[in-house]
Amino acid sequence: MSESKAMILGVAGPALTPNEKAFFEAEQPWGFIVFARNLVERQQITDLVASLRETVGGRNAPVLIDQEGGRVQRIREPIAPRYPSAAALGDIYRQDRERGLRAAWLMSRLHAFDLQKLGINVDCLPVLDVPVEGASNVIGDRAYGTDPETVAAMGAAAAQGLLSGGVLPVMKHVPGHGRGMADSHHELPVVTASLEDLEAHDFVPFRRMADALMAMSAHIVFTAIDPERPATTSPKVIQEIIRGSIGFNGLLMSDDVSMNALKGTIGERARAIVTGGCDVVLHCNGVMEEMRAVAAEVGPLAGASLERARAVEAALERSEPADEAVIRAEFDEMGAAA
Repeated sequence: MSESKAMILGVAGPALTPNEKAFFEAEQPWGFIVFARNLVERQQITDLVASLRETVGGRNAPVLIDQEGGRVQRIREPIAPRYPSAAALGDIYRQDRERGLRAAWLMSRLHAFDLQKLGINVDCLPVLDVPVEGASNVIGDRAYGTDPETVAAMGAAAAQGLLSGGVLPVMKHVPGHGRGMADSHHELPVVTASLEDLEAHDFVPFRRMADALMAMSAHIVFTAIDPERPATTSPKVIQEIIRGSIGFNGLLMSDDVSMNALKGTIGERARAIVTGGCDVVLHCNGVMEEMRAVAAEVGPLAGASLERARAVEAALERSEPADEAVIRAEFDEMGAAA
């Protein structure tokens, strides 16, 4: 079987086209990501996920989704219930710490039940960003709170809930999107905070979860570290901060390469992500021409990146037995507003 390339790719619609199938078979992406446009009903999702894995030789490839709850929830009713936002869980935490932590764990455990039935084995959760006053609403209520301790504790509980259900978490957006005054989907946020402030605030939740197997980068410039390049393409941010100060040694994937925070062609962006030090390039929109450009710039996983990818693969689907009805009833009793 061919070596896996250092990329995670999306697809255009609810079923693979012949072109997509041939492309994935030829290029062998390490993993895939699905969005609402790909998700119609339960059997169709299961079939799509299975067909994605068939294109890469039938291996248990990571299939990712953003299933946070609140406004970022790709699978919705009737396939999965409507879940509350991280901020709503944070409200419970502020009233009763242990109850809040339990709520975060329970909701993630329920996400894992929902996703495992469909063959999806990676959830891009928890959001560990700590918003500051005046920041863009791109994070907003996706954050558990506005203080690092709340975000760190709740994020860790959410990650454990996923892991208990055999779904791997991805902490995002390292080293922190909470100070972004712009939405990185549309433009490049520039953060001018001092390194001391970043260390004491933004980096804290990521440092607490430094042993996680996967993380997603932030398309943000931190002028105190590298005034020229966003974290995603900055060797300085990745080596000195993410790998160094924060101590994360898991698989680092970029945020979406097609987001407008990054400059240059899609190919140039992909090259900058790889040379910057990310292990894997993420491309989400399913546009074939863009995916070809990414594939042309990305090589097979090798060295430390391959070791990290193998550690992820080895951890997939190590679930602990649990009664879904009991867990769902306990979570519903928490009364978190969806």
